[in-house]
Order: sequence, then structure tokens, then C-alpha cells
Amino acid sequence: MTPSKLVFRCLTFSEFEILVQWAANEGWNPGLDDATVFWQTDPNGFYGYFDDHRLVGGGSIVSYNGRFGFMGFFIVHPDYRSRGIGNALWLERRNTLLARLEPGAAIGMDGVVAMQPFYQKGGFEIAYRDERYVRLGASFTKNAAISLCAVGDFEAIQQLDTACFGFDRTHFLKPWLFASHAKAFQYKEQGHLKGFAVLRQCQNGYKIGPLFADTAVVAEALYEECLSNAVDQNVYLDIPTSNLEAVAIVKKYEASYVFECARMYYGAPPKVALEKVFGITSFELG
Repeated sequence: MTPSKLVFRCLTFSEFEILVQWAANEGWNPGLDDATVFWQTDPNGFYGYFDDHRLVGGGSIVSYNGRFGFMGFFIVHPDYRSRGIGNALWLERRNTLLARLEPGAAIGMDGVVAMQPFYQKGGFEIAYRDERYVRLGASFTKNAAISLCAVGDFEAIQQLDTACFGFDRTHFLKPWLFASHAKAFQYKEQGHLKGFAVLRQCQNGYKIGPLFADTAVVAEALYEECLSNAVDQNVYLDIPTSNLEAVAIVKKYEASYVFECARMYYGAPPKVALEKVFGITSFELG
């Protein structure tokens, strides 16, 4: 089977759920609500190759209001690997996403080390490295400045999120904050938001993402709150290594290195307050 014999089209939700299950089988450890929230973000943002009616591979090509795109969830079924299908699928996804965006809009992705040269040939440039760390959750003293996020807090949270992500992503952020298997924590001083973090349950333990904060002190307090809500469970955090204060936090709490990716962009990178990014949101949607 060659790529020219395959059909490329938008996935249905049930077909996207198949991709999520493949990701689980590969050890990607998706969150329990990931499929639902990702789909709500952009129902037209998931494409795949089909051999007759059988899904061969696919991934996300999500558009954020046409102003920014993100590629992720790139996976090919083991039965169809080493045939050039993955390369063709990736290029077709990139081109389809470009067509979905406004002229000149950039695309982001998180690329694993082995694939970075291929992605660079496809027009992407490395902006910074992401490293995943894990440690067991444990109880820490409750910080009075931290509370659960409420719907009424959304405007302030959205403003900080936009500063850290680079674009408005309301369609993603609302369901992400209030997903059934997630807890969203905020840090306030004198009624003003200084940071927030989302802890979501995954097939194995929990992932924190995002963790956005004005200062390292706020970020550390939010990290402790997340750890306190997942006692004796694996808790994963993906940090941009360009933020040296984020690196210092995972070292201080003796979290263990798992693996790394690189945030890469096709086109001009968005302007983000990287000094406030202590944990990226996800490798799949940015």
C-alpha cells in the first residue's frame, strides 16, 4: 500500500477516538477527557488516511480562529509504517492546515528529537526545547492564595492564557478548565490573578498543563497544590527549558526527566510571555 492509494479526509469523532486509543497503546498517556475537549476546540481539525474504510493514520491540524494553527497527535498504525505513509500524511496535513488559516498565519507543533530534521525540511524551525518531568504527588501545606477556578474567573484566566499562548483559544480553554476529570487552580493576590494551573487525570497518573504564573513563587505554589491533589500518583509537567526558573522548580522538587520535544514553528513565532510559562498545556494542541 502506497500513499497514492489512500484517501485523505476529515475524521469523525469516533474515528478520532481510535487515534486516541492508538496513542494510549503507544504510551502517550492521554488525559481521560482529552478526546472530548480537543474535539470541542475544532471539530474540523482532525484528518487521516484511509485504506478503503480502515483508518491508517492521522493527527490534529487545529485552527485557532484562523490566526494560528497547531499540528499534533501524529500517529500511523503499526501495520502501515515504513512505507512512506507517515511522511506523506504529515505533509498533507501541513498543507491542509495552511489552507485553513489566514494568509501568513503561523503553525506550531512539538516535535520529538528523532523527527526534528524532517520537520525542519518541512519548513519548521525550533523555538525552544520542552522537557517532561515526573514525580509522585505528595501533601504540601495549603496556600491560602490558591482556590479552584470558577466560571466567573474566566476573563482574567483567558487574558493570562492569551499572553502565554499567543492567541485567544476560548473554544479550548473553557472545556479544558472545567473538564470532569480535571481540577483548575488559581493564585490570587488582593483579588488579582497571578497564575493558574490545570491538573488532569490521565490513564497513568496526572498531567499538569498549563502552568502559567507571573513569578516563580506563584508557579511553585501552584505546583505544590497540584502535587497535593494527586498524592502517591505520577504527576507529569512539561517545561520549556528556556524558562530557567521552571527548570529550577523541577530540580528543587526532585522530579525525574522523562523525555524531550522541541516547540517548532512554521512562519513567525507568536509573541508569548515565555517567562510566565512554567508548564506548557499539551503536546497535541499547544
